[in-house]
Amino acid sequence: MTERNLTWKEFERVEMRVGTVMDAVPFPEARNPSYQLRIDFGPEIGERKTSAQITANYQAKELIGRQVVAVLNFPPKQIANMMSECLILGGVEGKSVTLLRPDIAVANGTKIG
Repeated sequence: MTERNLTWKEFERVEMRVGTVMDAVPFPEARNPSYQLRIDFGPEIGERKTSAQITANYQAKELIGRQVVAVLNFPPKQIANMMSECLILGGVEGKSVTLLRPDIAVANGTKIG
């Protein structure tokens, strides 16, 4: 595998923001065990939907109110019967995902950089 370093300009194009999970429900239509999430990114961006394969480490009810970090400028992606509008970020070890989140609550929509 050839490694290629990102330039700073390339990194700046990735729009990562903090949002709060407003709703989390099981997503049985997905190929792998997942939740459908609705995340509030503040008044400038609004709410976005996504799915996340995080059922190994999280219960749906404990996700509500949790702040998370997501990439917002990927194109929408069809996942089963829903259109995913962002990519929630986490540390991945095999099939186990640990969500990234700020240590201290910040405003929804806060940029990561």
